[in-house]
Formats: sequence, C-alpha cells, structure tokens
Amino acid sequence: MRFGRFVFGSIEIDGKVYEHDLVIDRGSVRKRRKGPSKSFRTRYGHTPLSSAEDIPWDCRRLVVGSGVDGALPVMDDLVHEAERRAVELVVLPTIRAIEELRQARTDTNAILHVTC
Repeated sequence: MRFGRFVFGSIEIDGKVYEHDLVIDRGSVRKRRKGPSKSFRTRYGHTPLSSAEDIPWDCRRLVVGSGVDGALPVMDDLVHEAERRAVELVVLPTIRAIEELRQARTDTNAILHVTC
C-alpha cells in the first residue's frame, strides 16, 4: 500500500484520492461508516470512534489516525475491546499514523480520520 499526499479532508492511497474517513482492513480500503457512533456526538462534541462501528479487528495491531490535529475521540469501549482481543491499539495524529503504516507489518489494520 502506497500512501501519497495527505491534507485536511483528503488522503491519497495507491494513487486514488479519498475525501472521507477510511478503514484499511487486510490491505483493502473502505469508507468508515460512523453512523453507529453518532449517538455519542453530543457527549464528545464530535463523532467519536466507538466499538459500535465495523472495526477491522482481524489483526494484531490497529492504528487509528485521529485527524490533522489529533482531535478524533476514541471511546473507552474501543480501548477495552482492543485489550480483550489482544490487539495493540495505536492512536496518533493521522500524519504520524500514515508514517507508522508505511513501515507496518501485514498484520496491521487502520482507521484514518482525514479532518480535525
């Protein structure tokens, strides 16, 4: 997987530009469906990442790109679920998450937030 340019609101992967949050699951890229987490928005001031979403758990390591400024809230239930599944959870601002993914092993999945 080749990561190209990342700017607020878009990310390039393998020559294709995406303008929405992404889930990388065993090398495939799909849009993050954050609907299941929207009910928590008022509590966090932003739609957080929660275990209610379709998380790509089939991995040993899950990298979360928390946005340009690292503002994506990650709910405790997701942290606890990662611990229960023995998945290493790494939360970094998205630019640093991309750097991490460039060097990642094949047993690493990701969720990338492309704004805030």
